[in-house]
Formats: sequence, structure tokens, C-alpha cells
Amino acid sequence: MNFLNLIRWKNLIMIALVQLLIKYAFLTPFGAQTSLDGLGITLLIIATVCIAAAGNIINDINDIETDFINKPDKIIVGKTISEKTAYNLFIIFNLLGVGIGFYLSHSVNKASFFSLFVIISALLYIYATHLKRTLLIGNIVISTLVALSIIIVGVFELLPGLTSYNRDIQIIFFKTILDYALFAFIINLLREIAKDIEDIDGDYKAGMNTLPIAIGRERATNVLFVLSLSPLLAILLYVINDLYKNAIAVIYFLLLVVGPLIYTTIKTFSAKTKQDYHHISNIYKLVMFFGMLSLLLYKYVILK
Repeated sequence: MNFLNLIRWKNLIMIALVQLLIKYAFLTPFGAQTSLDGLGITLLIIATVCIAAAGNIINDINDIETDFINKPDKIIVGKTISEKTAYNLFIIFNLLGVGIGFYLSHSVNKASFFSLFVIISALLYIYATHLKRTLLIGNIVISTLVALSIIIVGVFELLPGLTSYNRDIQIIFFKTILDYALFAFIINLLREIAKDIEDIDGDYKAGMNTLPIAIGRERATNVLFVLSLSPLLAILLYVINDLYKNAIAVIYFLLLVVGPLIYTTIKTFSAKTKQDYHHISNIYKLVMFFGMLSLLLYKYVILK
């Protein structure tokens, strides 16, 4: 169980689920020209999950000092799993992910796609060792990497089969995937800021320069409150302009995405304690989950 917690197994399942949903709940039902068969999408998921697991491990290794203050009950590296073992696991997962990415890129005759896996792996390492300590840059980088875990499906599925005949429809599919990636980026960025406010004490003692440390907890909370309005307004406009004819889709978004976003916005306005920010962070994770799960609407609601 300690190993599963080290690699953040719940987050890895979320990545795998979203990538499967993009292929089988969105691209395939609408007849998109895809490039990966069952084995191909499985390999893409394994490669992405392995690199993400490696990123989680190196992050824990570099967070030992802050975790002793922020989450003393959840420390794994140096307590139940040695630092040496964690480093070995980091190397193994990276080699697996990048190696599978190399094979997959050549299997779709796009050798240049291999660079995506190398860049993602490198950025996760740089984030954990350096960027996490910098004002907002770390938050933006890790949120971008979350978005890339979605975009990479569109890259491997749609771009290799792009022709002059199907260009317009393939681009429409890709733009929809980009919309989901943007949603993931924004929600994860909000969650990262909430986590930084939650962990301000340990981060300060570790010499980090996160947003709440730079401008203070209260001002950072105000920034989080203002930023939280953007996905709320964007999704409301999407529901009003694009989904208004589909009652089930409207109800889904209002109850499982818009509702929780309104709740977090109100909760942020009144947040004071570490527990408040932890709660807000968890709600954002649920918003992300239900937002991604809305991909099922394409196959079972919108197509009917």
C-alpha cells in the first residue's frame, strides 16, 4: 500500500480513465480517423502512467523536508520506503515510460513524437527539484503537464492520420480535446494554489517562494477566489450556448461541475484554516473527475 501511495495510484487511474474515455467515448463513437488500436492505446496509457508515477516519486523525494511539517502522517520516502529505493523506482518508471514512448512513436511513423515523452519526463524532474520553489511557475508547469496527458491522446490518435480530405473534421476533434485540456489546466492550477496556501508553513521553512509566501495567505486567497470565477463562467456559457437543448447534459454539468465550482468559490471566500484549503483542494479534484467523466455524454447522451 505504501508503494501505491508513493506513486499516487488514484491520480494514475484518473489519467488512464481520461485517456480511455477520449478514445472510446469520444473519438471512436463519432467515427474519427484514429491511429492507435487496442494495444496502441494501452501502451500510450502505460507510458503516460509510468512517467507520471516517476514524477510523483521524485516529487516526494524532494518534499521530505516540507512533508515533515505539512503532512507528517503521510511521509513515505525515508520512513516506509528508503530514499535509495525511491530513486531506483524513479529511474525504472522513467525508463519504462520513455522506452514505450519511443516504440509507440515509431509504430505510428512519427518518430518526432518521442520527444514529447522526454520533455514531459524532464519537466517533471525539473519541477520537483527547482520549479516547485518558484513563484507560480511551478504551478503553471505542473498544470501544463496535466493538460498534456490529455493532449497527447489527440496527438497520437489524430495527427498521424491527418489528410487533406479529413483535415477539417480531425481538427474539430482535436479542438474539443484541447478544450478538455484547458479545463484540466485551469482546475489543476486552482488546486495547486489552494495546496500552496494549505502548505504555507512547511514551504516557508523550506525556503520556497510560492504565491502565498510571496504575497501573504490572505492576498493569495483573494487571487484564488478571483481565478475560480473563470472556469465557473466559462462552463456556464458552454451550458447555455451549446448544451441547452440536451436536458441530461445540462443537469449533469449543473449538478456535478457548476455546483461544486460555486461551492468552492464561496468556500474560498470564507476559508481560514489549513483544513479549509485541504477541503477546497479535494473538491477541485472532484470537479476535475466529473469534468473529464462528461466525455461519456458524447456516446450515451449526445449521440442519441
